[in-house]
Amino acid sequence: MPDQPLNIADIRMDYRLAELDEETVGKDPILFFKRWFTEAESAQITEVNAMTLATADGNNIPHARIVLLKGLSGSGFTFFTNYDSDKGHEIIANPNVALCFFWKELERQVRIEGKIEKVSAAENDTYFHSRPVGSRLGAWASPQSREIPDRSILDLNYNTYENEFSGVEIPRPEHWGGYLVVPSRIEFWQGRSSRMHDRILLVKQADGSWLKSRLAP
Repeated sequence: MPDQPLNIADIRMDYRLAELDEETVGKDPILFFKRWFTEAESAQITEVNAMTLATADGNNIPHARIVLLKGLSGSGFTFFTNYDSDKGHEIIANPNVALCFFWKELERQVRIEGKIEKVSAAENDTYFHSRPVGSRLGAWASPQSREIPDRSILDLNYNTYENEFSGVEIPRPEHWGGYLVVPSRIEFWQGRSSRMHDRILLVKQADGSWLKSRLAP
């Protein structure tokens, strides 16, 4: 029997798990994010720290990809990457970025907007040396975002650095490190039935406080 044609427009889900109000979110969005993140961990969501990072280049063309959250503090959200990658060049051209988490099992989304900055060399070193050996070698072996002739160049590079650093501590490449996204806007989205979702937005004020409002879904 032939496959039935896919009607993408008919794909839908009615969200009914929870609700969200202004009082529950509180006055500190990062503190509330930690609460939601802990609940997502408890729900055993795969790659719970996966987030979409959106950047824009010097021509204002947007770009998005998935990266992994590796640090969370009162200052913001930290991830690590190759500074010479496309995203690294886009960040130099425009430090305004956005993050998006989607935890479908909890019917929740968090949107974050703000400016991005490099973390300290000490923080880079600490995290780099906590990574598995293979990941540390990979940071040396991959010229991220650059065109390569075929897969074999990666294997050759990896083997080269594996031999070079055999028996010694693998140093952190200068081109590899972390970024901190300092948020200015954080929106919490809880799916509700009939697309009548809850959206609570917090915008950072000049005095460091957060102005809270509800958005229509």
